[in-house]
Order: sequence, then structure tokens, then C-alpha cells
Amino acid sequence: MEAVTIPRGYISHKGFDEIRRLGLRSETEQLVRHASPPGETGMLVVDSVVPDGPAHKHLEPGDVLIRLNGESWVGFRGVDGGASCLWLRAPFELVVDDEEENSEVVAEVQDLHSVTPDYFFEVSGAVIHPLSYQQARNFRFQCGLVYVAEPGYMLFRAGVPRHAIIKKFAGEDISRLEDFISVLSKLSRGARVPLEYISHTDRHRRKSVLVTVDRHEWYAPPQIYTRNDSSGLWNVKPVLPLDSPLLSPGVNPIEQDPASNSISTCAAEVTSMEQAHQCVGQEPMDGATSMETSCEQIDNGPHALDDSGTKKRRVEGDLSADGVLSPDCTLHEPREERLEDPGAESETVLRDYQGGAAVATNASVAERVIEPTLVMLEVHVPSSCMLDGVHSQHFFGTGVIIYHSQTMGLVAVDKNTVAVSVSDVMLSFAAYPIEIPGEVVFLHPVHNFALVAYDPSALGAGASVVRAAELLPEPALRRGDSVCLVGLSRSLQATSRKSVVTNPSAALNIGSADCPRYRATNMEVIELDTDFGSTFSGVLTDELGRVQAIWGSFSTQLKYSCSSSEDHQFVRGIPIYTISQILRKIISGANGPTLLINGVKRPMPLVRILEVELYPTLLSKARSFGLSDSWIQALVKRDPIRRQVLRVKGCLAGSKAENLLEQDQSDDDGKLTLTIFRQGREIDLLVGTDVRDGNGTTRVINWCGCIVQDPHSAVRALGFLPEEGHGVYVARWCHGSPVHRYGLYALQWIVEVNGKPTPDLDAFVTVTKEIEHGEFVRVRTIHLNGKPRVLTLKQDLHYWPSWELRFDPETAMWRRRTIKALV
Repeated sequence: MEAVTIPRGYISHKGFDEIRRLGLRSETEQLVRHASPPGETGMLVVDSVVPDGPAHKHLEPGDVLIRLNGESWVGFRGVDGGASCLWLRAPFELVVDDEEENSEVVAEVQDLHSVTPDYFFEVSGAVIHPLSYQQARNFRFQCGLVYVAEPGYMLFRAGVPRHAIIKKFAGEDISRLEDFISVLSKLSRGARVPLEYISHTDRHRRKSVLVTVDRHEWYAPPQIYTRNDSSGLWNVKPVLPLDSPLLSPGVNPIEQDPASNSISTCAAEVTSMEQAHQCVGQEPMDGATSMETSCEQIDNGPHALDDSGTKKRRVEGDLSADGVLSPDCTLHEPREERLEDPGAESETVLRDYQGGAAVATNASVAERVIEPTLVMLEVHVPSSCMLDGVHSQHFFGTGVIIYHSQTMGLVAVDKNTVAVSVSDVMLSFAAYPIEIPGEVVFLHPVHNFALVAYDPSALGAGASVVRAAELLPEPALRRGDSVCLVGLSRSLQATSRKSVVTNPSAALNIGSADCPRYRATNMEVIELDTDFGSTFSGVLTDELGRVQAIWGSFSTQLKYSCSSSEDHQFVRGIPIYTISQILRKIISGANGPTLLINGVKRPMPLVRILEVELYPTLLSKARSFGLSDSWIQALVKRDPIRRQVLRVKGCLAGSKAENLLEQDQSDDDGKLTLTIFRQGREIDLLVGTDVRDGNGTTRVINWCGCIVQDPHSAVRALGFLPEEGHGVYVARWCHGSPVHRYGLYALQWIVEVNGKPTPDLDAFVTVTKEIEHGEFVRVRTIHLNGKPRVLTLKQDLHYWPSWELRFDPETAMWRRRTIKALV
């Protein structure tokens, strides 16, 4: 039998005076003193016993050790000159004093390696393994329980903390890690199942949460890491059987004419979103691999992620100035289509809920009308793919249903709540107590709104209550107009108040953040005289409950000094006409690429934009710059209230308007004729526009632990792209990875690898696929400030394989593909 050590946390050394107070009899003390070596001042005392260990129910805290294997024993011997631990070999005898008489205990020595796990399970970024002896001793739990060392994404999203002990999963008791893996292998993508756990800080109460199995391939399939003592490595292998539902691909798409909402191809399968509701039951970082955006070093400075798990929103009053753009769009709201009621039992529940809502007799007309259209959105962003500079992983916000039919529902919400398409969205309806998943289907490239689709059939009986809001066409709001601000509290209670419009066309002027991320530009927003504060979002309606604007959240970063900055949030009104334009195109059939929504392929709209950031300047200032009096008079006549002119703040790098102030564009399509005033001269320019979709970033590559992507608009808005190419932008990096070890941080471009240019992602993949495991790589980078740098790093394909995550519009799924790894 192997020798084991008993640390001081198990048996400790105490002086004779203290042991006497524990009840040591005088005759025993004299016997021990007589047998002890000179200078010995105390004896060994049992401090704690590991539950269900070999000494459990044999030894108790407070027992004093008198003899070990027939020999008097008063102190630690062996290691470190007898100062730190006690070596034992099995079997062993202990004679202890328990206040009344000396007791002889015979116990087996347990092999320390048998209670120290040599493997762990990794799923969705979580690290789970049997509870080790060391943690069992610290937490007072038995060895081998299913222990969450790191919650990762899936468990963190459900609220399972680090150091939790899993006791039940999907209705089955969990006592070993193999039990947890077995249950998980039977679940399908998107399944929502209950999980019960306990923690060492609250061991007497079980807590229950709902775990949502990842629907998209955010992470590698579940796998087991096993320690190989001969090689010193942790070997990895897949753990789920090939026929596991968790490894099955998505469902087949259904072709449909979006104009008629009629299905042209029959399909027996249900969508993955529908499956999610047919299953049982229902920070700084949250994953085993932490990720950062810092470009210099690890710290808790402005580049660190928000670990609070919530979206901070604060009011900033000096962020807007008057603008000049006027709305010019109308929308006739499509006819609402109600769904069939599935059963009498659901009808009863529905009537009870409606009756409870009607009790609020003091609610305004607008509140009663708009409440069935409001939705609370909870958004989680996986840590493995935090793209486009998103600054947190957990967001809340209120949206409004702008379309509802038998096959599709659409919710409009601000982009400070739904920042990127790489996210999991849960919708909670104010009109009916149900929570269902949603899919991000459109992110406006400029304006601060996103569209989230949901499956109306998942609502069941609630579909007869949930409806689309009536969007009010022109005219736009004017100063002094009375509006009703309606939104939801976190408890899904509708709240409203009457307000007055103080500025219907305030122009935003939001500066760039330390880590470039989306910021609203070229927008005119609505300001009110009163509101509910910076955390309250919803809609602005007229007195009849017709929607005039989204009351949405905006994000900015305020800088207090060169090294100090803080994120702030504020709320403003977003005119509904911009959203109406996109909605009309989706309903009537757009001219863009198709996207699978609830199993139906729909053409999505493309947005033609002038990628130039503009800001308003008073005509009095423009006159000082030399603008002619004739233009001053013409602009005053055009808009006698605001009296402003737009100035160019900057052009997005890589856009057709990038050289707007330098030369004409040569494109024939999508041109704008502009008359600009430059250096005292009027110049007519023909400027090309750019076409963008609403998908956002759809491809990301992880190489050596860094996340690379195409530079998003916030990066290009800085006005700089490397001459060597701009398709390999380092967005984030992982702690402990090769890029972390060798100093390849975020906020820079990789322009060469081993002397070979990498102008785009395809070229980058081609070059890096040639690099073998353990090979040193020469990397040339260019920082956001234009500073070049050359460094080397050692590729590690064992722990950091190269992989790609790409959105597939044919299946509406994010697919993960391994580029290169050790076989």
C-alpha cells in the first residue's frame, strides 16, 4: 500500500496546556511526557474528519493521539524535519484519548492518488470533475462528488456558481461524474432541463435552476481530459456516443413565400426552437478560458470585461446636440393574425391571467393597449466568441413586437441590449407568462436597433393575447407633443407616465471607446422632459397606444483622465419610421440574401449607406468658416428651427466614401451627388455608397488563443486600415494561451505570418494551416495607432487547436469547424 500524508488540516499539533483543556487525563499526560523526547511540548489532535473517509465514524474532532502502531507519538515526523505532516502506511492503529478512556482505532490508509482526480470533463466552457480530497477536506464534503471547478457558459447562464456540487440533473440523481455525462448525452440541442446543486457556503439547502443546452456550436463537443503521467500531458478525447442527440445537426429548412406566408414544401420535422420547448422541465469571465481585449497587459483597467453580469445604465445629459435630418417614411401596419387555441386547459390559464391583468384599473389607455406587445429580453453572449467589441456578456432590455403572424414574430429592441448576433436571446412576454428563445435576424449597421424573431407556435394559448403593436406613420413628433412612455419592470409589470417632447431631433455625438465597439452615429433621437431613469426602456406612444418611437438604451464611455474611463448608459427615443422601413422590406420580400427564420427561408433587406460620420454645426459657426450668405439663407429657409449644417467628422476606412474629401468616386451604381464646402470653395462630388446587410460579423477564427475577425464598423470608423490588408483583426485573447504567453494582444491586425501576407481571413487560414505543433511562428502586427511590431510565438495545437466559427444562413446555426489540431 502506498504511503499517504495527513496534512495539518486533518491532525494538528497542540500544546499540553491546550490539550489539558480538551480533557486529557493527568495519568495519560504523565505517560506521554515520560515517553516523549526531550523538548517536546505537545501532542497531536484530530481537527477534522473527511466525510465517508476511512476515519469517518472512527475518529472525531478533539481526539488526542497517544500511540501509533504501538509507539508513543507526540509530534509530526518525516517530511521537513518533522514539522509539516505525518506519514502512514496501511494498516495502522491509533490509540486516542476521548476524555473518558483511551480507545484503540484500526483504520485503513487511503491512497492519496485515488482521491485526487486525474481527469476532468469539459462542456460549453465548464470544467467539472470529481471532488478531490483537498477540496473535500476544505468544504467538509465526501470525495468524488460532481464538482464545478469552472461554470463556463452554459452553467453560468443558468446561475450555477463556481465550487457548486451538482446533485440532480434533468430529474436524475447525480452522485458521480459518469452520471452527469450519461444524462447530458441524452439531451438535444436547445433543451431546457432543471439542475439542483448545493454549495459549501449554503450546504443545507438545494438550489434549483434551469440549464439551457447550447443550441449553437459555441464550444467544442463535450470531451474528457485525462492526465498522462508518462508524457506529462492531459490527453483529450470525445466522451459522447456518436448517436447522442447533442451531436445531431440542425433541421432541414422549409421553403416559403414570405408574401403569402404559405408553406410550399412539406416537412415533418419541427425546428430546433420548437424542440427547445418540448423537452423536460424546461464574471469577470464565465468560461474555463478567460478572454480579454487589452492590448498591453493583464489588468482590471478599461479593457477588462464587466463581471457584474448586468448591463450598467447611467444618464449622461451632455451627449446630444440638435440635428437636421427629418423623417420621411410611413408604414401601414400588417393585419394581425391570431393563432388557434390548443386546448381548454390553456384557455382557463389564459382567462385567469387576463383577469389578473385587468385588475390594474388605474392603468392608462396607452398602457393597456401596448402591454400585450411588450417583451423583456435577456441576452447572453458566449465568452468564446465575444465579437465586435461587445463589452459585457449579459444584457437586459425591453422590446416591442412589431410583427406577429402564424409563422413569424418580430421584436424591435435597441442594440445596447442585443449588441451582436453571436448571442442567446430569451423572450419573456408581458401578455402571457411564458419564456421562449429568440434569434437575432437583423442588426442595423448604423441605427441603434435590432430585430429578434420568435416562433409564434411556441406561445400556445398565449398567441391569442400577444399581438403586434400599431406603428404610427408620419408626421413625426414635434416639440411640445404629449407622449406616453410605456415599458416593463424587471418583474414584467407594465409602467407608464405621460411626458412632453422637448427635442424631437437631437443629434447624437458619442465618442469612441477604448476598445472599439458599436456606437450610434448619424442618428436623431427624441428627448423628453421626464422619464423613468437610465435603466428603463420601452416605447413612446400617443394617447391611443400607437407606437411613435422606441425608448432605447445607448452606450458610451466617459473618460476622466488618460488612464481612467467608465461605461455609461442613457436612454433616448428612436423614431419608429427607420424600423418601419426595414420591417416593410422583410414582410414584402427584400432583395438581399435569404435567412432561415423558424424553418422558413426569407430574403432579408440590404441597407445602402454613406459610410461617413456627420455632426451638426450651427450656421453662425459655418458663416465664420466662410460659408456664403446665399447658402446660409437657403438653409435657414429649409429649416428655420434648427439652423444647422452637417459637417464631416470622418469616413469609415475601407468604404467608398473614404476619400470623399480628396477625390471623386468612380463607381456607377449607388452614387450620391453632394455639394460640399471645403477651404472656402464649393465643390460638387459624386460619392459612392456602400451596401451592408443586417447579419453583423458572421465569421470568427481562433488561432493560438486569439480571436480574429473582419474589422467591424467601429474599428473602421477610426479611419485607419493597414495597407497590407484589413481582414485579420485581433478582437480578443485568452488567458494562458500562446498569444498571451508571447504578448500578442488585441486591438491590432496580423498582416504577416512567417513572412507571408495575410490580407484576409482566407489567406490567414491558408498560411497558419502549414504551421506544425510546437513550431515557432514569426508574426508581424500593426496596432490601431498604426505602430508596427514583430514578435514570435510557439504554436500549441494540443491545448489550443485552430478552429473557425461561422454563421450558416441556410440553417440559421453557428457552425464550428476545426482547422488544425493534433490527431
